[in-house]
Amino acid sequence: MLDAMSLDQLRTFIAAAEEGSFSAAGRKLRRAQSVVSTTLANLELQVGFALFDRSGRYPTLTEEGSALLEQARAAVGGMDAFKAKARTLAEGLEPELAVAVDVMYPIATLTAAVQAFHQQFPGTPLRLFVEALGAVVQPLLTGQCRIAVIGSLPEVPAACASQYLLSVPAVTVAAPEHPLAAIAGMVLQSVAAQHVQLVLTDRSPLTEGRNFGVLAAQAWRLADMGAKHAFLKAGLGWGHMPLHMVQDDLDAGRLVRLDLEGITGMRAAFSMHAIHLRDHPPGPAGRWFVEHLKHGV
Repeated sequence: MLDAMSLDQLRTFIAAAEEGSFSAAGRKLRRAQSVVSTTLANLELQVGFALFDRSGRYPTLTEEGSALLEQARAAVGGMDAFKAKARTLAEGLEPELAVAVDVMYPIATLTAAVQAFHQQFPGTPLRLFVEALGAVVQPLLTGQCRIAVIGSLPEVPAACASQYLLSVPAVTVAAPEHPLAAIAGMVLQSVAAQHVQLVLTDRSPLTEGRNFGVLAAQAWRLADMGAKHAFLKAGLGWGHMPLHMVQDDLDAGRLVRLDLEGITGMRAAFSMHAIHLRDHPPGPAGRWFVEHLKHGV
């Protein structure tokens, strides 16, 4: 009976284990709870023992179920990788490459990669979305692009594979006439929180209700990085910026760097990753482009 086991059963098993209930697994898989229950019952008949203890309010993995969970993940992951590789080989060179890029990614590095791409693949049009936070990921999830380069969004969606590219240094800045600029030494977060903070807002609904790096009670949310940059120089608030965007302003004295409490090490940089859907990886042109983004050439 084990030979009749299907990937659909394994996916249902994994979803039920990860979501904590059959109803939640059904919502994730877009199936009725009764279908999930029947699928799991049939799988248990095939393996010969119970995978879930159903005596409580919510089903919990049995000892045997826990032992098989990682094997199920490995089997499903292996098949997904097989199908993705086969799809890539069958497709060949992409007729067009669409990429969503985080606004924090260094524009000089991006421009160099685009120039090199045009020389290498002159017959392949390149379409770029430049966004922030969840709006970088949304075109990928909706099928509008093949690759997304994320940095301002610190999380990789579960359906995506990720490859580290580079780290973008970040600084906290304000105009020289801003009250925080007059503080010598470290600026306490409690003090910074008393002043308007300028932050990027998400054009997508993916991060609705969540804040990243927001300290102030009064935050002005801007959907455009250029507007945030201009508002910072006008003294309308303080905020975090990629160093490459404000280096000239720091050198010229149009902005000053704030030594904000707790912003050190990895928190003082945006970690850039190229992501793609696990079951829909990029083709030759996309892989070439990611490598050039990674190496900064």
